[in-house]
Amino acid sequence: MGVDLLLKYFPSLLKLQLSQFEKLGFLYQDWNKKINVVSRKDIDELYLRHVLHSLGIAKIQQFNEGAEILDVGTGGGFPGIPLAILFPTTNFTLVDAIGKKIKVVNEVVDGLGLENVTAHHSRVEDLSGQFDFIVSRAVAAMPTFVHWTKGKIKKESAHERRNGILYLKGGDLTDELAPYQNIELFNLSTYFEEEFFETKKVVYLPQKFRS
Repeated sequence: MGVDLLLKYFPSLLKLQLSQFEKLGFLYQDWNKKINVVSRKDIDELYLRHVLHSLGIAKIQQFNEGAEILDVGTGGGFPGIPLAILFPTTNFTLVDAIGKKIKVVNEVVDGLGLENVTAHHSRVEDLSGQFDFIVSRAVAAMPTFVHWTKGKIKKESAHERRNGILYLKGGDLTDELAPYQNIELFNLSTYFEEEFFETKKVVYLPQKFRS
């Protein structure tokens, strides 16, 4: 499974985007031999488990030109890099506390020629600036994540959906999300038919939430 899997769900991808997505696979294969950022099983299913999973956020929210998106705990660059390819006029800031992962991110970004991505080796708490949306893939329980990202979301919304957190999570989230009254859950199995997505969700938490 490769770029054909992405075309199945994003048929309007441009030639440049297809080329970047194709090159992305080779770059991760190469860098993963030097710095292990993706497990061996996952690297064989990179487009399913990492790329398409990351793009699940795009099924919930399209990002406007000039919007500022923060990817917290990006690891090897997910979900930020696939989203940056899909939304080339949106600005993405990728942050991770592990330096070797950010090294891979920077090499992949350079290899793909992405000009809308900035990567930082930092804890998110130490990062300055505010963003329209914060995206991430299950780096911590939601209460911890909310604490880490406090004050990082712009008050003024430039999209129809209010600014907030878009979080990729799996499994039963009932207890973890119980404190948040106006949270929204989107099942990725609604959008993607592969078995991998059966329990995967996008969790949306608006900026002004009640708990």
